[in-house]
Amino acid sequence: MTLPGTQQAALVWSPFDTTDNAMAVAGTLLEEGLIACANIVPHVQSFFRYEGKVQSCAEVGVLLKTRADVLDVLTARLAELHPYDTPAICGWIADSAPPETLDWLAGSLSEIGTQ
Repeated sequence: MTLPGTQQAALVWSPFDTTDNAMAVAGTLLEEGLIACANIVPHVQSFFRYEGKVQSCAEVGVLLKTRADVLDVLTARLAELHPYDTPAICGWIADSAPPETLDWLAGSLSEIGTQ
């Protein structure tokens, strides 16, 4: 549980078609101060329903770390940058994070979303 007035951590997950595209988008989000970190997970095998058919493909998973107050701005910006026509982007507020992690997030992101 987070005390009122303190920051909360948030995470965003999204699959990409290639490592290069994942790294390019993560780099942009880092430069823009919307994330503190991106974990790029190669070789994710995805099974999904799209355009009325069950499909499967190899993808690259990306987990982005941010603050809760930046979550909506981040997911909107990620949707703009993402190479897919219909990207799967899921964001959530972390239920728990130690003070050191929250301090790191606070110091690593821009002031977007705090105004």
